[in-house]
Amino acid sequence: MGRGREMRDNGADLPAGTGPVSPHAHDGAVGAARHLGPLRGMPVWLKVVTAVVSVAIIGGLAFAGFWYLRLQNNISRAPLNAGGGNSEGQVSDATGRMQILILGSDTRDGKNAEYGTADDSKGYGKSDVMMLMDISEDNKRVSVISFPRDLLVDIPKCKDEETGREFPARSGIMINEAMAEAGIGCAVDTVNKITGLEIDHFMMADFNAVKELSNAVGGVEVCISDAVYDPDSRLRLPAGTSTVQGEMALAFLRTRHAFADGGDLGRIRAQQGFLSSLTRKIKDDGTLSDPGKMLNIADVVTRNLTVDKGLASVPTLLTIGNRLKDIDISKVAFVSVPTTPAVADPNRLQIAEPAGSQLFAALRQDIDLTEPTAPATPAPTESAPPSAAPTETAPAVPPYDKALQPVTVANGSGVPGRAQEIVQALISGGFTQAAQFESTAVEQSVVYYGADFADVAADVAALLGIPAGQLVPAPNVSGVQVYLGADFTTGTTYGTGPGAALPEDIVNQTAGDTVCQQANPYLIVQE
Repeated sequence: MGRGREMRDNGADLPAGTGPVSPHAHDGAVGAARHLGPLRGMPVWLKVVTAVVSVAIIGGLAFAGFWYLRLQNNISRAPLNAGGGNSEGQVSDATGRMQILILGSDTRDGKNAEYGTADDSKGYGKSDVMMLMDISEDNKRVSVISFPRDLLVDIPKCKDEETGREFPARSGIMINEAMAEAGIGCAVDTVNKITGLEIDHFMMADFNAVKELSNAVGGVEVCISDAVYDPDSRLRLPAGTSTVQGEMALAFLRTRHAFADGGDLGRIRAQQGFLSSLTRKIKDDGTLSDPGKMLNIADVVTRNLTVDKGLASVPTLLTIGNRLKDIDISKVAFVSVPTTPAVADPNRLQIAEPAGSQLFAALRQDIDLTEPTAPATPAPTESAPPSAAPTETAPAVPPYDKALQPVTVANGSGVPGRAQEIVQALISGGFTQAAQFESTAVEQSVVYYGADFADVAADVAALLGIPAGQLVPAPNVSGVQVYLGADFTTGTTYGTGPGAALPEDIVNQTAGDTVCQQANPYLIVQE
């Protein structure tokens, strides 16, 4: 009030045009810019810097916005499950333990048409590659478990969430057919059923993704013992180390005949060797800390990727990528599901027991697979309990009340009082009507179930970690009966008690290992 009022009063007593004169009144440069405030007094260099920074910020925001929209629009989505549902809460993208099912589709649509006709991959296509990536909660290790596509499994009842069509449960089906009819979610539900886990996310890519990604990183080094040529996949490589990209990288991953004995297990080891080399390449090149390289790879990946709704955002994908960048490559373990030739078809595979159950139990307990803590246990005899019969998975029925289900535990383990431990585990799991009795000793544990109790039996088996292959229909059983054998004498999870440890060779290799693949003798060529 004071100073402003005084100036107005003083000016009022002077004739128009004769008020106080500023010493700079005739300085055109200053007088004309008085209303620009502080900016007018800036040095020229500071004005230039300010302008450049402003333009850079605006340009950076526009650039970031462009890439965000581009990457976001690249992503394709599909349902996570096909009727099985995920009962666990939403996992934290940054810190929670996370399991992602990685699938390679053999679809021949679009850019993949050159690898066959549409008849070669009907419906959604088969899963040419199936790997479960398990990221530990502390972000210090990753396990990647490969499922052979020739593996015979039980596929649960699935519903195509897009068409609403339902497909019945089936037994003894190759695992790569799980998604062919009902979609990716059916593959997720199948792996959940096999392992007893609850997969959080999936990522599915096709043939084109392999070619473009290998080109984006400048090629991937692979090694093979001898020069080979596979006319089916068009793989041709000299002996020793080669850098493959584009079509040759795809041929290396697709070939079913070039490695080992020409079967699926040799193919899996080659795929794991490729991924190990790719992991080293990305970390050694500093790709994960180079925004330019990361944008290029992100563009390639998202253009060829289908994910579930929970992964369908750029920030989520970046968060998961950030979790992986600091993991020691010696703690990235590549594992194959233990298998043996299938009884029903020796040209196919089935899960080998007890090693398969031990692996899945170790995954459920978040055990570090790179550091086995006990020696391997001998495999049990091939014989099953006398009353065992081929497993038949009945279609799912509406939800039931666990507290009302009749579940009994027959102690054939040879360990007195063993049934009581399992009964307590069942009661803790909600099956409060569980009862027990002593019975004849048997080698292998089995879950028997009466008519209309297939779903209850599956849940009881999952609670105890008993493999799905050891569920047997038994019309004379009222409800569900857990028959404990000599293979389940300790603990409440099958295959994980003292002395029941992982095989020493469960890990094929880590990302830190450079492995040379053994060539199939029938495809070796002279260089």
